[in-house]
Amino acid sequence: MDAHRKEQLDAHDDLTMTALYNVLKKERRALNQDAPQGARGDLNAPGRTIHEQGLIGVLKELHDELDAVVADAYGWDAGRPEETILQRLVALNAERRAEEEEGHVRYLRPEYQAPETVETQAEMDLDVQVGGDGAPAEPLDWPSGLTPRAKAVRAVMTHADAPLTVEQVAQHFHRALNAVRKCF
Repeated sequence: MDAHRKEQLDAHDDLTMTALYNVLKKERRALNQDAPQGARGDLNAPGRTIHEQGLIGVLKELHDELDAVVADAYGWDAGRPEETILQRLVALNAERRAEEEEGHVRYLRPEYQAPETVETQAEMDLDVQVGGDGAPAEPLDWPSGLTPRAKAVRAVMTHADAPLTVEQVAQHFHRALNAVRKCF
């Protein structure tokens, strides 16, 4: 999306980011059958030029794809009304704020944002013995808590000679197949 916008802006000196998104907004209104006739985004001559130069149809597709991926990442259905998405984001923000007040911060890049919280590989190593087929020498107890579980799965995968399937990772823990699947 970023490359597309930059390419179109570089190719057309008069084109601006604001103009691109104003026309994209009109394009979305035009597709909304519930919108009143005047609000549907009928484009005038300058708007049509921006639509052509900015390849607004491509920009819309890129945004739609991104929206679908983001919705999937949150476990939401794609195509929900904007109001519903905003309500969910506000609720999620409130959850995260409460977590942070309790001292739990979900860093996107902990090694950069809070390097003092990042454990070294040596600190998270478990005594994991992996055979050539990915099977464990002896199953481990499935840890309680998200962080210890992530560390345990990472340790198993780090000690493997080859990539492991979810089932192979789960073999390293007593009765943990469904729990390990949730980690992936």
